[in-house]
Amino acid sequence: MKLPHLAQALTASLLLSFQETTVLAQYATAAMMRFQCSQLSIERLDPLVNPGMLPSTHMHQIVGGNSFNATMTPGDYDPSAKSTCTTCSFAEDFSNYWTANLYFRAKNGSYKRVPQMVNLGLKGKGGITVYYIPPYDGKTKVTAFKPGFRMLVGDAMLRSNRGMQKQICHRCEHNIDQSPFGGAPCTGDDTVTFPNKMCPGGIRTTITFPTCWDGKNVDSPDHKSHVAYPSTGTFESTGPCPASHPVRLPQLMYEVMWDTRQFNDKAIWPDKGQPLVYSMGDGTGYGQHGDYVFGWKGDALQKALDARCSGDRCSKLKTQTPEQALACFKKQTVKEETEGWVSELPGGMQVTYQ
Repeated sequence: MKLPHLAQALTASLLLSFQETTVLAQYATAAMMRFQCSQLSIERLDPLVNPGMLPSTHMHQIVGGNSFNATMTPGDYDPSAKSTCTTCSFAEDFSNYWTANLYFRAKNGSYKRVPQMVNLGLKGKGGITVYYIPPYDGKTKVTAFKPGFRMLVGDAMLRSNRGMQKQICHRCEHNIDQSPFGGAPCTGDDTVTFPNKMCPGGIRTTITFPTCWDGKNVDSPDHKSHVAYPSTGTFESTGPCPASHPVRLPQLMYEVMWDTRQFNDKAIWPDKGQPLVYSMGDGTGYGQHGDYVFGWKGDALQKALDARCSGDRCSKLKTQTPEQALACFKKQTVKEETEGWVSELPGGMQVTYQ
């Protein structure tokens, strides 16, 4: 390599290292609500993409308020009024959060759902770790989501990174203690595709939503157009929102901990490639996606964000015990097997790679 090119490469490498270090430092010190939402149901329901369809096309794992159903009319349906309990740590959060399920495809062609495990420092059963994060600068205000608000990030049909939204990734954990720490989400060794090796501590999926809102619509036909990313910079750098979407939202982020340890057996791994597939038939990982329907009581979320609450305790909010959260559940609307080995993915979804 010629010296000018070497200098450019070194400069770029140092800049990237500096940027990653800056993000990690911000992430480590930022005030962020981080709490457990245990399993509510595992079933084929999707009121955003397949409203009214029983069952929907592919399997989801759902957490939050127990009024979740196939028909949650945009603008009218309020989970905080309809639900009688929630699986989340904060008792005033009746929102619904859901993602695709992960399956292991064995050498013999059979499938088994990969269970979820609870993230470090939290208690409950499976489910999702939910984050609401105000700007990292410690002073910029955000506007909480409004009643009826909903959105979708990611695309179940993607099989490449073309058109993929930001900050959706996978992390192969070295051990159950997640040590050494791998840095801020979607940095370092994190990949948008499935890890191509066995992960002794399981796999963490991170799903991060856009942080700018048009200020008018609580939904849009594609469940995406009413939100956007900063016009320059990033949420972490307090980048400005575009004129079309001027209202700054908190950063909503999911972490799903997939307990792949029971599958770390070479005898059942395929001879070629990696064995993981998402429930919509995605054998790559590019199609991971997350859905959200807002359902906090009154102005509880706004108060918590203004107070810059951190973790799963907040003086502005009511909390419930893990046992109370686990007492909240929802029976499958359409009964379907979710445990054990099966010959095909639920709904007969075919696995695709492109």
